[in-house]
Amino acid sequence: MKHAGNAHTFVPRLIFWELTKRCNLHCAHCRAEAGEVDSSGELDLGEIQRVIDNIAAHYKPIMVLTGGEPLYRDDIFDIAGYAGKKGLPTALATNGTLIDEATAGRIRDAGFSRVSISIDGDCAASHDGLRGIPGSFDDALRGAALLRDAGVEFQFNTTITKRNVNEMEGVLKLAADRGAKALHVFILVPVGCGAQIMESDMLSPEQCEEALTWLYDATKRSAIEFKATCAPHYYRIIRQKAKAEGRTLTFETDGLAAVTRGCLAGSGVCFISNRGDVQPCGYLPLKAGNVKETPFNEIWEHAPLFADLRDYNKLTGKCGACSYRAFCGGCRARAFYETGNYLDEEPYCLYQPAGYTTHT
Repeated sequence: MKHAGNAHTFVPRLIFWELTKRCNLHCAHCRAEAGEVDSSGELDLGEIQRVIDNIAAHYKPIMVLTGGEPLYRDDIFDIAGYAGKKGLPTALATNGTLIDEATAGRIRDAGFSRVSISIDGDCAASHDGLRGIPGSFDDALRGAALLRDAGVEFQFNTTITKRNVNEMEGVLKLAADRGAKALHVFILVPVGCGAQIMESDMLSPEQCEEALTWLYDATKRSAIEFKATCAPHYYRIIRQKAKAEGRTLTFETDGLAAVTRGCLAGSGVCFISNRGDVQPCGYLPLKAGNVKETPFNEIWEHAPLFADLRDYNKLTGKCGACSYRAFCGGCRARAFYETGNYLDEEPYCLYQPAGYTTHT
């Protein structure tokens, strides 16, 4: 992947599509500020199909259908089936609590390649405390079990906060014991409800470093797939670790982490909101265009916002001075939250580039 220039160099690998903001939970860290919200103005099935037609004509990304709680959409299986007919693989991001035996079967039959279920602790007390509804932990695990029984591959997604950072070994064991194919670990991003708990729940830069170092060590002893998400400095850590171990990172030894960049917002990943706004990611609330007004491919290839994010030479602060910027990139959403500048430095990274002096 080149760092700047021709828009055709960059293709979307993942498109996260927020089908609705409606949800049955009230999560303290929710990006979408979901709940029983007004659903007027959401893209209808016909509009969604037209956007899928455009995407499929130009690219072959994985379509991640998310929310809110995407199972609130009565037509979600029609959407997934239509995307599949157009050659686009689909994944489902859900809280898992609405999955019964019949729904698990429909998820399988709709062709979803994988389902992600949010699990934010190794016990009900921590998970339910963050999710806002008693019983949500048990309901999510029940949903995972029904998917497993239906032959549907699933993973756990866990957002690390001060509430659960000491439970990550337990979450890993839970994922393995329940048959999850992967554990994707997120670092809290201050958007939506998440902005309201930053002071109380966000890990310090030192704690982020410790948690991501644990993740690196855990990948070497776990049988399930790991991925750091919204934690681009992990991609600096694994290179430092490999250098200290006297080895070169390879796909065979380190998986996709060896060959991809940390922050892919606007360069390999983007987000479509329930009303059609196209954003770099779900956590960076900046609009590159709207699919009701402009074809998706034109937004992807010509939006100035995306052009900025694809050129890591435009990064400022210590991210701009960092020798790892091509591998990491820093979290553009956390930078935007902290300073209002999406090209500014990642505020929760401990690393200080050689020779760089922080300006005050």
